[in-house]
Amino acid sequence: MIAIDADLEAARSFLRRSLSPSRLVRSDALSRQIGANVYLKLESELPTGSFKVRGALYALWQRSQNGPVRQIVAASTGNHGAAVAFAAERMGIGARIFVPAGANPVKLARIRALGGDVSECGATLSSALDAAAEHAERHGAYLMEDPSDPHIAAATGTIGAEILEQIPMVDGVYVPVGDTALIRGVAAAIKARKPGVRIIGVQAAEAPAYFRSWKSGDVISTATANTIADGLATTRAIEPNVVAIRALVDDMVLVTEQALLHAVRWLLLEDHIVAEPSGAATVAALTRDPPSRGAAGVENIVLLITGSNIAPAVLRAAAALES
Repeated sequence: MIAIDADLEAARSFLRRSLSPSRLVRSDALSRQIGANVYLKLESELPTGSFKVRGALYALWQRSQNGPVRQIVAASTGNHGAAVAFAAERMGIGARIFVPAGANPVKLARIRALGGDVSECGATLSSALDAAAEHAERHGAYLMEDPSDPHIAAATGTIGAEILEQIPMVDGVYVPVGDTALIRGVAAAIKARKPGVRIIGVQAAEAPAYFRSWKSGDVISTATANTIADGLATTRAIEPNVVAIRALVDDMVLVTEQALLHAVRWLLLEDHIVAEPSGAATVAALTRDPPSRGAAGVENIVLLITGSNIAPAVLRAAAALES
């Protein structure tokens, strides 16, 4: 059994002051289709419209215990940046967010509305991360690195702890995979308490760096990540994260762009939930390859719905699809 990290309990204690547990709701439509009880963990309802706010709040608070923070810097495709801007605004400090060129306009507007300064640079998240690191070093700012900050992973672990309290008999949890902070935290929290729960990671087929790394055991990066699921658009796998997910994650699957659009449409029409493609990726994975009806031990499945900040053009494309 994996040891429970004390940082998880510290994160839970801190985040209770700011956030209520996200809702867990049964999807009747998905449950009928799959032949099991399917529940949606609605991280999309948290402030800033994604789960990222958990990590940003907790990591910034932890950093502030070591002394004053004059500026916080982050690289993001949008949701992490908005969460960092939200946390910075609450603490009265400046935030600069580096994003790839052409980032989701809804997410950029949210960052700016929260007082964050936005710098567009490069074509990929990796380019934005390099620019953020250079800026932080030059100006003595705090760089909150989503893929590597241990406090962010601890904060995402609070999601796993909540799932076990909301549905103790859970059998499987589907988790979108971008930089892996989410799945590492959720999986560690769940496996420490209930090792038999299957953790399934979901990546976009057009951004498969961690899928390939998990499969092979090697650290694999890709040149591009051309997916509408901007929250999953990572190209650069990091070795410690690969090691962690290979130890914690039971399976990894890829979903196509068309499947992501259909999942957005399904949630909108069947469950009346607005989700961005990365937030709906778990629905795409489950409906593409559902467990066998009546399969032993598969009765209660949780899908993480991780974000609602969908670009208008993508929402229109999903809504226009034929059933």
